[in-house]
Amino acid sequence: MNELEPRYEVTRKDLAKDKLLKYGAWTSPILLSVIPALFFFILFFVFGSTPPAAASFFFLSLISLVIGFVFGLMMTGGIMFYRSKWLTKIRERIAVDGIKAHEVEWFKNELTTAEKNSLREIESKNLLLADAFRDTLAARMTAARILKSTKTELLLVNRRQNKLKYLKSENSSSLQEELKSDASKLNKIKTEAEEMLTEAQTRVQMIDAASRRGTNLADTELALKKLSARTSELPLALESAKMDDEIRREIERELDQAEK
Repeated sequence: MNELEPRYEVTRKDLAKDKLLKYGAWTSPILLSVIPALFFFILFFVFGSTPPAAASFFFLSLISLVIGFVFGLMMTGGIMFYRSKWLTKIRERIAVDGIKAHEVEWFKNELTTAEKNSLREIESKNLLLADAFRDTLAARMTAARILKSTKTELLLVNRRQNKLKYLKSENSSSLQEELKSDASKLNKIKTEAEEMLTEAQTRVQMIDAASRRGTNLADTELALKKLSARTSELPLALESAKMDDEIRREIERELDQAEK
């Protein structure tokens, strides 16, 4: 059994790796095409004293330019695919105990176009308001992730409940009760996540409106603190429910083996 995963803090190594992969993807076609072509082009001037030699080096320069560019595009695709997978793992580790305001940059692909535009606009006007907006966006994304994960877990619990109906075992009835308890916990988390999502979405609109009016955020500080607390609590509750569910799965596997 795995314990609850501790909070993951993004390191300088992660930041450097992300930057390297990003620039590597963009520069691969240029480097792999220009460098070989430049090499043959230099040879063209150095050793191209005769027409046949000059033509050969010039032709090789053009060929290496095209082939290098194609290979560069292939490498770019590979690097982008690897970076996408790596970023997904990093995001999952970051989001274990809820997304924080300073971690929003890692989840920008989950923001809507309107949210991205609003964030840029608020950052250019009011940094304090921008921090509050980031905090609210973090709560919104956390709630959305919890909601999605909880729905998936509920489907799995329902499937196992249906499966246990056909198992004739002494422990099957007790497992059914435990699964009902798991489903009840997950439904409670789902309800809280839906409320948190609605609250965060409302708060996003309020902060955006406050920014456009040029007002401060004094009247919304208490609500933001409440959102921040729930952002930390709900993910941990979901992880705890998943651990209980994992125990049930192990018991079910033992029951299946016993039935066979």
